[in-house]
Amino acid sequence: PLAGGAATVLATPAILAALGFTAGGIAAGSIAAKLMSMAAVANGGGVAAGSLVAILQSIGATIGAVTGTATVVATATGAAAGVAVAGAGETVAWMLSTICHQI
Repeated sequence: PLAGGAATVLATPAILAALGFTAGGIAAGSIAAKLMSMAAVANGGGVAAGSLVAILQSIGATIGAVTGTATVVATATGAAAGVAVAGAGETVAWMLSTICHQI
């Protein structure tokens, strides 16, 4: 379980960046942009604070800004937390899959 949690923590920045949740904002034409558009339409024109899109962008921006030694420290600290939340990755993947199939 610890190795899975650590792998989840290590892979999170790459996964979020690949989806389009970056330190510079949501990347145009990405899955994140499609999710943002759907969230805005569903919310009457804006992305609600605390929504899945807002949370993922906040994490993407925060993690994307962390580099070098801070990444190592965050990874070591987050590995233990990763064990507890590793199962959440499957839930998020299912949610994104469901949302993207509706596009």
